[in-house]
Amino acid sequence: MALQGQNEFSLEGGRTVEHVGVLFAPFYFTWDAFWVAVVLYWMTFHLGLSLGYHRYLSHKSFKVPLFLEYFLAYCGVQGGQGDPIFWASVHRHHHQYTDNHRDPHSPIEGFWFSHISWTLDHTYVKEKPNSVNEIYVQCGEPNNVMDLQKHAFYRFIQRTYFYHLIGLGLFLYMIGGLPYILWGMCTRMAWGHHSTFIVNSVCHKWGTKTWNTKDDSRNNFIIGMLVGEGWHNNHHAFEFSARVGLEWWQFDPQWYVVKLLEYIGLATDVKEPTEIQKLKMSFKYDKHGSQSFDQVLNEAS
Repeated sequence: MALQGQNEFSLEGGRTVEHVGVLFAPFYFTWDAFWVAVVLYWMTFHLGLSLGYHRYLSHKSFKVPLFLEYFLAYCGVQGGQGDPIFWASVHRHHHQYTDNHRDPHSPIEGFWFSHISWTLDHTYVKEKPNSVNEIYVQCGEPNNVMDLQKHAFYRFIQRTYFYHLIGLGLFLYMIGGLPYILWGMCTRMAWGHHSTFIVNSVCHKWGTKTWNTKDDSRNNFIIGMLVGEGWHNNHHAFEFSARVGLEWWQFDPQWYVVKLLEYIGLATDVKEPTEIQKLKMSFKYDKHGSQSFDQVLNEAS
């Protein structure tokens, strides 16, 4: 099983160490260590977790050659949020059971639970033995990630996950000493974790609800401009879409990368919501009822 194989307590311990490291990072500040953290954050969060783990592996919102798929996934591995099989499984469960008691990071359990406590609270998931939300028992099994389990590469990463993080840490220490560890590993990974967690918590509580989803997802302008994933109501309305920032002003750096890859011929089958799909998710369509789509279409035109 994914998380059992990589040891949930090691995940907790690693997260604790990284946050302690953040406290010491200012005392070991160097500009080169800072820029190492910035570059690695872009590669591991924006390219790896957000684009690779999320939009590609979890939602299949576009296609790329296998070598590029593995590259994006490996960037995500270095984000410290678990192996690709585990991460995609948890995220698919989140979309299947959004904002109810089977959601792995359900906001109904409180803000801090949906932000970070869900990664630590083993009692919560063990109290639901019949739920697919048993993160430390079932998530990562091939029940919803069989497409990833078929890849020997992802199974290998699952078995050896922590060695890859340790390897990067040793490399950074060899070339830059403690400042590179505190900035390139601890601070960078902590910022990446909270870039993900803040979407799970804040973007299911505060913001605007543009689309008539059956959950509490919100578009949050501040989070959107900070990390590009804050247009969360857009995402839950059209989870298949490679584009999350549906308006021109909605900052979406991952989408810009997809368009660049498409332009140079490395990304194909790039999915976006059609105008009809947008109309069907609009509040106006819900007001008229599903039998009056022609009326809504005429009003929109």
